[in-house]
Amino acid sequence: MIEQQKKRLFSGIQPTGELHIGNYIGALSLWVEQQDQFDSIFCIVDLHAITIPETIVPEYLRKKSREAEAILIASGIDPERSVIFIQSHIPAHTELTWILNSITPIGWLERMTQFKVKSAQLESISTGLFDYPVLQAADVLLYKTNVVPVGEDQRQHIELMDDIAQRFNHLFGEVFILPQPMIRASGARIMGLDDPTAKMSKSLAEKRKGHAIGIVDPPEVIREAVMRAVTDSGKETRFDCASPGVKNLLVIYEVLSGKSREAIEAYFEGKGYGFLKRELADLVIATLEPVRNRYLKLMAEPAYLEELLHRGAERVRPIAESTLKQAKDLVGLG
Repeated sequence: MIEQQKKRLFSGIQPTGELHIGNYIGALSLWVEQQDQFDSIFCIVDLHAITIPETIVPEYLRKKSREAEAILIASGIDPERSVIFIQSHIPAHTELTWILNSITPIGWLERMTQFKVKSAQLESISTGLFDYPVLQAADVLLYKTNVVPVGEDQRQHIELMDDIAQRFNHLFGEVFILPQPMIRASGARIMGLDDPTAKMSKSLAEKRKGHAIGIVDPPEVIREAVMRAVTDSGKETRFDCASPGVKNLLVIYEVLSGKSREAIEAYFEGKGYGFLKRELADLVIATLEPVRNRYLKLMAEPAYLEELLHRGAERVRPIAESTLKQAKDLVGLG
């Protein structure tokens, strides 16, 4: 069991589609940076992945869960310093979700922007998709989480978690800590290379060539994606004046290089978008190639990956079960 001496950080990643540079910048690299400052728990949220039943392919889901684990470790998450586990391996997640469902007004869920966007794209909407934010709240609240690293588009879900936690605490007694979001100042929302007006998507990364840069793409694929990225007909490389496509490339360069905006603007001034793309492609390849190499080695050791997942679940199980028991006792269950 993890002994909480530091504040606790919890975040999850869904094992669907292709993990891409937006996930790396907005989530994985931030997790790696923060793992020593917090008791860090990272969850592969396979239960969330089945909320759209048309996409459920059992072997695909299992394969993607192990690929996500390998990418987390290859990106720098140390399974000795942090915990990696699969959501469905801890039944307390679904049990607490039912308790929280019983106190969560439908109106709160109907306001969720992500539900509105996703449901508009589907012919049939599952109860699971509607209820997704309550399961997400259970994921976080189970572990007495202090900090949740998220993208800007998840801020509303964190606010909902706070509302649910406060409602439960008010009705039954203090159990849950109110989590706080941790959002990157720059790079929290990386846009599609082929459509810089829409956020880079894991599902589109898997389906549409040139939409994204996959974290484990080979160098030649990365270079082609960057060189084909949408820009404009000008030469503007100032962050505040650049078109959406150019600004997207500049933000990726900013986060991966660690340089200031002033230094980046001075470096690229007057050199054209071809130069920007070549420099960015080199930087992305240099950043991701070691991740790809570690990933390929890890995927060749399936027994090791399974052992790490088992150990991770055993480390967090006592925390989850303790919180669940507190909630059940207060509600009068058991």
